[in-house]
Amino acid sequence: MEGEALDEELIRSFSGQSFVDEGWMPLRRLDAVTVLAAVAVAPSPELTAHAERLLAARVEWVATETWAMRRTLLRVFSHAVAHDAANQLYEREPMLSARRVVTRSQLVVLLVAVAVLIGCLALWPRATLLVVIGGSSLAFLFAILFKYVLSMVGARYDHVERVGRRQIEQLRDEDLPVYTVLVPVFREANIVAQLIGNLGGLDYPAHKLEVLILTEEEDDETRAAVAASDPPPNFHVVVVPRGYPQTKPRACNVGLFVASGELLVIYDAEDTPEPDQLKKAVVAFRNGSRSLVCLQAALSFFNDEENALTRMFTLEYGFWFYYMLPGLEATRLPIPLGGTSNHFRTQMLRELGGWDPYNVTEDADLGIRASARGYRVGVIDSTTMEEANTSIPNFVRQRSRWIKGYMQTTLVHARRPRALIRQIGVVPFLGFVLLIAGTPVTFLAVLPSYVLVAASPFIPGELVETVVPTWAAWIMLFNFLIGNAIMVYVNMLGPFSQKRLRLVLWALLNPAYWILHSIAAYKALWQLITKPHYWEKTDHGLTAQQN
Repeated sequence: MEGEALDEELIRSFSGQSFVDEGWMPLRRLDAVTVLAAVAVAPSPELTAHAERLLAARVEWVATETWAMRRTLLRVFSHAVAHDAANQLYEREPMLSARRVVTRSQLVVLLVAVAVLIGCLALWPRATLLVVIGGSSLAFLFAILFKYVLSMVGARYDHVERVGRRQIEQLRDEDLPVYTVLVPVFREANIVAQLIGNLGGLDYPAHKLEVLILTEEEDDETRAAVAASDPPPNFHVVVVPRGYPQTKPRACNVGLFVASGELLVIYDAEDTPEPDQLKKAVVAFRNGSRSLVCLQAALSFFNDEENALTRMFTLEYGFWFYYMLPGLEATRLPIPLGGTSNHFRTQMLRELGGWDPYNVTEDADLGIRASARGYRVGVIDSTTMEEANTSIPNFVRQRSRWIKGYMQTTLVHARRPRALIRQIGVVPFLGFVLLIAGTPVTFLAVLPSYVLVAASPFIPGELVETVVPTWAAWIMLFNFLIGNAIMVYVNMLGPFSQKRLRLVLWALLNPAYWILHSIAAYKALWQLITKPHYWEKTDHGLTAQQN
């Protein structure tokens, strides 16, 4: 298409998404009755008739290359694509977007609650403190017990083979759907060669696999590194037009615009999925119901024994992906997706409005939105290896973003609680409250609880009695100790599914690991107030170990 004159006003008078999906686009008018149009494949009589009806003119075709046309469409529609990538969900369903942090009604409820609390403290200080501290203690214990019960349910599926080897071997290349892989990267020139090598190992026919490396417009360094790595022909760099907010979900929405796959998956730059993961997802989608919109693969780490932090990270992920998520699936509760290795039916993802670019855990939010629409999210027994955080500051940055996103997701879906209950049911709603809302609350409670427990031997008994009765203090201490013991236990489960038994005793450090979470939670709360849509970037390529 290079060198062809374009009538951009003519092109923009139609849907860019339709042109991407249908594999053609108008270029310019040749005369009063004829339009020159580009097509990526030999045009069928049906396509010609459709194009002529749409353009109200005779069509003269010129052949072009698929990705030359898509890049042209992305350039021509750049302003519209940038706008839709950021605001389509907000404009379609503003109550489901995190663009607005709190609604007016939520702010009123919050202010009334604070006023009531202050009034109660003034009138009945001892009773109010007992209710607040005791309520927090019970909420802490219930949230942890909820995770424990789900983990025990998920443990029943620890060795269940969801997609068998024989089912994969029976797949024929000609029957496989086109698969789109989205890889959002930003300033990650140091690992793009590794990225290309890792994704090049996927066992999927190259002519049915398109890998889209999504780079921000100003990120020339990463694009240069991709070019220097000489990627295969089915790897394509997509330039994300400038816009706000500059977040991973916004980049993914741009990728969704040009994606042509029937199925689509998200990978991070450092990911190494199992070679047969895409084929497993194909089989699982074919075996699943029509309401199955997404499959979540498990995540684990190749540098699990680099230091204490990577060991704890690996334990946490083992518990989450091998026990919690199967438990959520088995009990048909909403599944908050992980940030990578999410496999989607592309058309259903578009119907959902894609990702919310204003939510910094867009994956968790999308899982809840899918459930509210009556869609199902499942898991597959395939693992993607990642790089565990080796640095505490980097970990706190990453975890604060995740916790802030859980706070955003809670605020968004709490705007219409009765509507959400009608959509997903009472039990799934309670699961949402305990998991999505309960997680930030739990982490916020950790530091005060630890401080109180550590200081309690040095506080005179009569002083404690002036705040809460002795019996209540013992119950709260019991809740705190039992809650921490349960989390140590469930983290010990993680290594069993991955045959990493040497990590089991490291779970005893979970209380210390939770201190980092609590620090991250307070940072998240502050950022929710001061810069709610800021994307706290996680640096990759810091490990000294090789994948």
